[in-house]
Amino acid sequence: MQLPGPGVFGPPRDRATALAVARRAVDLGVDHIDTAQYYGPDVANQLLREALYPFPEELALVSKVGAARDEKGGWLPAARPEQLRSGVLDNLRSLGVPQLHAVNLRLADAARGEPAVTFDEQLDAMIAIRDEGLIAGIGLSNVTLDRVRHALERTEIVCVQNPLNLVDRSSMPVLQFCREREIAFVPFFPLGSAFGGSNRVLGHPDLIATATRVGATPAQVALAWVLALAPNTLLIPGTASLAHLDENLAAGSVSLDDQALTTLNAVSA
Repeated sequence: MQLPGPGVFGPPRDRATALAVARRAVDLGVDHIDTAQYYGPDVANQLLREALYPFPEELALVSKVGAARDEKGGWLPAARPEQLRSGVLDNLRSLGVPQLHAVNLRLADAARGEPAVTFDEQLDAMIAIRDEGLIAGIGLSNVTLDRVRHALERTEIVCVQNPLNLVDRSSMPVLQFCREREIAFVPFFPLGSAFGGSNRVLGHPDLIATATRVGATPAQVALAWVLALAPNTLLIPGTASLAHLDENLAAGSVSLDDQALTTLNAVSA
């Protein structure tokens, strides 16, 4: 999401760095990349293709459908069955692959005046796309626990992608449910919002104090805390910087002691 230009729209500020970030991530062992055709649009996928094609066999390319962009970069819903299928085909085209490992159905409120579409109609479309072989697995994004349960009555769900971080724990019940069902949980915005402004995660005084005590950066501690929540957690911290990429990956070796976990667990929104 951070590879395209500001607002996830248009070309990157530094194309060479964007390509280098993608290559270094895979060189360092990253085997799960979260992307979307509407990041740019097309920009993120084209950068990944230029940097990594042919993609390593062990690299899981995961995308999402349910949104689109207007000519000014505004976010639009694209939730009707034909739009979901078109979104998958656009991802396959821009990445140059015959199949995606998983595609998340991202749920959002329909725009005013857009024809309503039911969750079951969306699931029908995703099941048909999977059965056609265009995707290997169906994921859900921005979803309630009730809808995860309902979806599992219809089909297998391989991953759930919801916001979760130190100060936004609204998806904790979803995480716990996914853990019980052995479904991958993919927390987005693990460091707070990716769109700038005041960051309540990285600026939290308890996080800063803990990071100082354990000898890590606030970002590393915030990521380590999310990783410590459950073994089915797959982090997707975005970055357009080689330095931040290295910092994020090093979070996997940050050990949080009991004092750190007690302090961070007590943080409230």
